[in-house]
Amino acid sequence: MAKTIALLATLDTKGVEIAFMRDCIIERGHRALVIDRGLMGEPATAADISNAQIAEAGGSSLETLRLHADREESAPVMAAGATKLVGEYVARGEIQALVALGGTQGTTLSTTVMRALPYGFPKIMVSTMASGNVAPWVGTSDIMMMYSVTDIMGLNPFMRRVLANAAGAACGMAEVELAVAAAKPLVAITTVGITTKGAMKAAEVLQAAGYETITFHAVGTGGRAMEEMMRQGLVGAVLDYSTIEVSNEMFHALLAGGPDRLTTAGALGLPQVLCPGAIEVLVFNEPETVPARYRDRRLVRHSPQITDLRLNRNEMADVGREVGRRLGSTKADAVFLIPKAGYDSYATPGEPFSDPEADEAFVETLRVSLPAHVAVIERDLDINDPTFASEAATTLIGLMRAKATTG
Repeated sequence: MAKTIALLATLDTKGVEIAFMRDCIIERGHRALVIDRGLMGEPATAADISNAQIAEAGGSSLETLRLHADREESAPVMAAGATKLVGEYVARGEIQALVALGGTQGTTLSTTVMRALPYGFPKIMVSTMASGNVAPWVGTSDIMMMYSVTDIMGLNPFMRRVLANAAGAACGMAEVELAVAAAKPLVAITTVGITTKGAMKAAEVLQAAGYETITFHAVGTGGRAMEEMMRQGLVGAVLDYSTIEVSNEMFHALLAGGPDRLTTAGALGLPQVLCPGAIEVLVFNEPETVPARYRDRRLVRHSPQITDLRLNRNEMADVGREVGRRLGSTKADAVFLIPKAGYDSYATPGEPFSDPEADEAFVETLRVSLPAHVAVIERDLDINDPTFASEAATTLIGLMRAKATTG
């Protein structure tokens, strides 16, 4: 069955390249929907959705934007308009993939559109910026960044191959038909390397009970992606095994999960079990990147590029208070399960981050900060102990079954 691939670019500067890609898509038996996000010049090929339509959808007019000729004014308008129109096509099922071409500005605008689309919808960004740090453009989305190697300025044997590859990839992705709905909730699990053994055991228990799991590396982007999937309805329950992203956000460390971390599942009323996995650990790069105020702490070299340090008693009390605040809007019953013998493999007795008094301060402030329907349960086990991990999983299973029963 023929699919429709949307092509997004400035047709005054990249119209020739888009026309070539359109031909590649048609040769494969599919349709192309060409969208012009250009502003000033005349399109070099015909558009199915014009730049005037995009400007109007963004709340302005092409004439007004051209009159002012101000990129700071026009870029948000064109981004909003393209996001609105492409989103409507996706919602109606009228396009099955999106490919965009661009340099710095084109990549910024196009990926703004792509980040607003659902997870799993094919999105390919052919960009001159795709060989470096692409985090500003990808964010937590599943955008495929494809490096154009050369500037996207005219056709030649190499550029034809790059564009044909992108068109072929989009067609192949669009042809994939895979149901994503599940009879039971998809269960999200967070983990980092020093809590992996426990997370793996918990996943095993959940899977044995018939639940599919999806695991997120709690490195900042992982937690944000998980919570965006919750908002999109892809995740129905969460075992937040490693909440390190909260402390790293508070103290401006590497694995910062953002100010909304821990708020989404509760606000949506999703079943959740939480654990303080590695929450006492701040993560930095090489030792020289550790802020001066922490230089007297015991440091652990997790890898040549990663250095960890331990939060003290007062800092852990602050973390407990903040976690309680973030969980304050939790609507449904939830459980915070505490492994008293260590929040990760660096914090078990005899290991460098073992500090029961600091952990106790965390629990004390957590208890008084949480809403009444978030229970705190302590166990004399460490987070990687199979018994602890199994209890975390079975507790979540109980919450999911209770929700399924009550609706």
